[in-house]
Amino acid sequence: MTVKIDRLSPVPLWAQIVDDLRRRLLSGEFENGFPTDEQLTKEYDVGRQTAREAVRRLSAEGVVVRQRGRRTSVSAPILEQPIHSFYSLASTMRALGMEERNEVLAAERQPADMEVAEQLEVKEGDEVVYVERLRFAGDEPIAWDRSWLPAERAAELLEADLRSQGLYALLSVHCGVRISGGRERIVPVVPDATERKLLRLPPGIALFSVERLVMGGEDPIEWRKSLIRGDRYALVAHWASGVQAGAEELG
Repeated sequence: MTVKIDRLSPVPLWAQIVDDLRRRLLSGEFENGFPTDEQLTKEYDVGRQTAREAVRRLSAEGVVVRQRGRRTSVSAPILEQPIHSFYSLASTMRALGMEERNEVLAAERQPADMEVAEQLEVKEGDEVVYVERLRFAGDEPIAWDRSWLPAERAAELLEADLRSQGLYALLSVHCGVRISGGRERIVPVVPDATERKLLRLPPGIALFSVERLVMGGEDPIEWRKSLIRGDRYALVAHWASGVQAGAEELG
């Protein structure tokens, strides 16, 4: 079957093929294997060089893996996070059509240590709710989250199903708490043996460490520490046209 592309468009043929292949990848069309160059030339009715350029661009983006002497294979999707807002793995995975679930490693009351007490503005030793989850995209672990919340405002979370819903939706439904703002700090880190094993991390891959303080009204409602796989997560910035002059000066 030939896939139609617009030969009168100013957009290069390889770019149109890239856009269409991205769409097909997201729909799960290539679960049983990515097309060969020869198949792409027939599907899109283009020359081999055009097909190769499209695949080369996808390979440069990390969408597919191309190796000499082997058939091109599909990479796992990268979760892209705009840096003007805090990350939401659940919403990002849903937008990509990926199955998102949580494995709950702990959900309990515990006394606040010095760091948690300082962040949540409670006294050291005060009771907090501790939730520890391993976040999955399909069958693959993506992130390890540890959250601490004041028990007097979030105790009902311990009665909720933490496996398949976002923490903030559960806070709203079960605790009557709505998120009003927060801050995040994201840095790359080298994983230790335990973290590498827990997240099934390939050799040579780093993690993103995310520390988040979330407000519920005027008060801190969650202090979270997350580790996210560096091979499955990327920070993305978009520039508006108004920053062109400043960019030229910085460039």
